[in-house]
Amino acid sequence: MTLARAKSTLSAPDHEVMRRVNRWRAPRWVRWWMLLATRAGDGWLWALAGIAVLLSADPERFRAVEAAAIAVTAGILIFHRVKTYFCRLRPRDIEPHCWAHVVTRDKFSFPSGHSTTAFAVAVALGSFYPEIRPVLLVLAANVAISRVVIGMHFVSDVLVGSGMGAILGYLTFRFVV
Repeated sequence: MTLARAKSTLSAPDHEVMRRVNRWRAPRWVRWWMLLATRAGDGWLWALAGIAVLLSADPERFRAVEAAAIAVTAGILIFHRVKTYFCRLRPRDIEPHCWAHVVTRDKFSFPSGHSTTAFAVAVALGSFYPEIRPVLLVLAANVAISRVVIGMHFVSDVLVGSGMGAILGYLTFRFVV
């Protein structure tokens, strides 16, 4: 089996999901929800979470925010390098999306930077504050799902990005701070 054929075989399920999602005329409430979730993942939601933690009286608050910041910084450095290595086009650049038209900073999709960042913050902060971990993980999952639904990423992009962010969040919780 050639490398090109192996790549084609491995990406076929991603492309099938992409075609279905890009052609789906989602209800208006789903559109709003996905656009809000993807915009929340632009960074402001995680900044608000960090500010909320800093405003708490918890003695671990500075360590928690530092761990999240280190995880996010490491994630950004890694996903930018990986994106330029793989140069995988975004789904919307392969087949037009029927309702979402979001502008991006770069043209490559693998891995998802939004998913990496979302799970880095969610796992880092959630490790310090287990009582809010479920909410943080649901918010991170919404960001990741939104990236597929609006045609910015393939499913594999968000799975790899989410996993990478979760690992970075956990490692910074355990070892960096």
